[in-house]
Amino acid sequence: MMSSSDLAALFITLKLAAVATSILLLFGTPFAWWLARTRWRFRFLLEAVVALPLVLPPTVLGFYLLVALGPQGPVGGVLEALGGHAIAFTFSGLVVGSILYSLPFVIQPLQNVFSAIDERTLEAASTLRATPLDRFFSVVLPMARPGLITAATLGFAHTIGEFGVVLMIGGNIPGETQVLSIAIYDHVESLQYAQAHWLSAFLLLFSFTVLVIVYRMNQPRRRRGKGTPP
Repeated sequence: MMSSSDLAALFITLKLAAVATSILLLFGTPFAWWLARTRWRFRFLLEAVVALPLVLPPTVLGFYLLVALGPQGPVGGVLEALGGHAIAFTFSGLVVGSILYSLPFVIQPLQNVFSAIDERTLEAASTLRATPLDRFFSVVLPMARPGLITAATLGFAHTIGEFGVVLMIGGNIPGETQVLSIAIYDHVESLQYAQAHWLSAFLLLFSFTVLVIVYRMNQPRRRRGKGTPP
């Protein structure tokens, strides 16, 4: 069964995934809309940056985040100069790392669903004197609902399963930065295979459930014709 430290790791993991996914949806949705609609000739550069975590080793991203957010780094140094403190090895640092590493899992589904929206639908709303903001909230978002759910689900699940980035930027501080993936690694190193099995089985079941939900939602609905058997 799960120990108190494992439950704390579970709580931190769920909290991290919820915070990171919420921030990604809040700022990533308008950014994905812009990527889907802009005609900027260098858009591909931003798309490459968004997709970079898909091919970049997590430890590489985590290392550079550690350098940037540490006391001697450009971001951490500025924070300390302003009277704050560097956010490396803190929950805030975990959030920053998770947002960057889960970026493509949220931005790309949103960009794809926004690109599929027919321009004529927006033009029809415009003829009814709907402002761009009205069109976005009353037309675009309802039509993009499956993509929004997919993006939120994938972003949440990917954050829960991350190991390399969170270990580099957050370390392994029980009750503060230790997440489930790191707790499993600790149990295996200590030859505590029973505890590692419980946590691994939870993540396995959770990951499978997420994939089932995503694929079920993306499955095209078949309309029954008159000659189609029930």
